[in-house]
Amino acid sequence: MDDAVTDTTRLGELEQIVMLAVLQCGDDAYGARIRRELQARADRTISIATIYVTLTRLEAKGLVASHFTEPTAARGGKAKRVFRVVAAGLESLHAARATLARMWDGLEGGAHAG
Repeated sequence: MDDAVTDTTRLGELEQIVMLAVLQCGDDAYGARIRRELQARADRTISIATIYVTLTRLEAKGLVASHFTEPTAARGGKAKRVFRVVAAGLESLHAARATLARMWDGLEGGAHAG
């Protein structure tokens, strides 16, 4: 196990898919765009409030960072808060993926129900 992954950097499913959506959005990763990405790729309808709570938690863990854009007339003079996944977040995503791969190892031929 990677010693860099701690209890505070382990990711739940929602955290993983939100971070992956941020990565998919690139430089345009703000709430509504992230929500559309989650609907399109994960077939999940998640409220904006839940997305922002998750992003705030991830930022507190040091896995994502955010900044505000310049206000624009198109948004009624409001700025957008955009997010990006930082290096520690990428490490946590890779660790989560590796853990799932290890758990699936040997089950590819069919899950064993019991």
